[in-house]
Amino acid sequence: YVERNTITFNAAISACATGGAWKSALQLLCQMAQKHVPKSTITFNASISACAKGLVLGPALQLLREMGYARVERNTVTFNAAIGTCEKFGDWKLALQLLREMSDDSVARSTITFNSAISSCEKGKAWAPALQLLSEMAKDLVERSTITFNAAISACAKG
Repeated sequence: YVERNTITFNAAISACATGGAWKSALQLLCQMAQKHVPKSTITFNASISACAKGLVLGPALQLLREMGYARVERNTVTFNAAIGTCEKFGDWKLALQLLREMSDDSVARSTITFNSAISSCEKGKAWAPALQLLSEMAKDLVERSTITFNAAISACAKG
């Protein structure tokens, strides 16, 4: 018998995330609620990642909002997963909104965060916001990588 607690559910949800089994991850979240098992930041991060890999934006954003309502800490990993989902859809406006939320909530923004947002701009053919983000990285002393510059250049070429 394996005790059903936050750790065991997190392990199962993380396995779902690895395989992109977002529906299974959400079913496990429902089971946690039914069994009154507390959800943690890790629980939500893994669930949002599962949604990202399963290419479903709506549920990922719903989970991000639920974290706020449940007063579960949203961290850099949380937002990176959500912005990464936006990147897959080329939803640059939503990616920028989430980036602003991070700043408003004093959540650290990393190179990965900005790279995903810039890639969202690239896929959405929005070159001006991509360059603005590149400038913001320099201002905020966030390291820019080859991926950062390639995404920004590509956004300019596509826009």
